[in-house]
Amino acid sequence: MPPLKHLSLTLLLACAGAAQGETLRCGSQLVSVGDRTFEVEQKCGEPVFRDPVGYTLGPYQRRELKIEEWVYGPSNGMLTILTFEGNRLTRIERRRSR
Repeated sequence: MPPLKHLSLTLLLACAGAAQGETLRCGSQLVSVGDRTFEVEQKCGEPVFRDPVGYTLGPYQRRELKIEEWVYGPSNGMLTILTFEGNRLTRIERRRSR
């Protein structure tokens, strides 16, 4: 394979992996970073566990944003941990269940 095509394929696969981490499938629905808590709950249902983590300052604002983690699973041996800041989904993380 020519070097340029090899580099393009590598970059494409790297981007696909990054995009996969930004979404979560709940049945036939997709949840994405930026979704609101009520949207996630409508699509995925009630989480197994909710953990209030703390507060952070909002960007360019003088107000605190609540940080909360929601846990779903285990599903196929994996837990899904969703992090919300100020009622917006900011992170989707998957971990092996112990």
